[in-house]
Amino acid sequence: MASTYIRVIQFLAAIAVCLLAGLIGSVFTTPAVPTWYAALAKPDLTPPAWIFGPTWTVLYILMGVALYFVWSKGWGQKNVQVAMTIFAVQLALNVLWSYFFFGLQSPFFALLGIVLLWVAILMTIGAFYRVSVPAAVLLVPYLLWVSFAAYLNYGIYVLNP
Repeated sequence: MASTYIRVIQFLAAIAVCLLAGLIGSVFTTPAVPTWYAALAKPDLTPPAWIFGPTWTVLYILMGVALYFVWSKGWGQKNVQVAMTIFAVQLALNVLWSYFFFGLQSPFFALLGIVLLWVAILMTIGAFYRVSVPAAVLLVPYLLWVSFAAYLNYGIYVLNP
């Protein structure tokens, strides 16, 4: 019974950590969307602004479930520690992208940041794969969305010199 309780707490904590990263990013994003972002020229295929919130919420939940799968293998394992450390770095880069793009309103710095984020996500997938294949698979939609976000970021950078 106690181990079930601990697993539930771990599961909820893993999701909460990821949603917290999204919440921190939204501090920079929310005020800039109706003002600065709305005035930008955007590339083809840019979805409506309302798509981003629900999409990121689902992605943060998937990230949290993936984190739980890795964490539940046992913190004492070296590969779990490495995977969770890489995950923490990519999560910090995720928040930094929001700060660069929306907070600083700098598509250039955000573009540099999203390239680093993309590499960090790829590294996280690799590290998670060594611990839990389902955890790695759960991060694939995140990698795909960040790839699309990189296209949008680049397009905004080019279209708004």
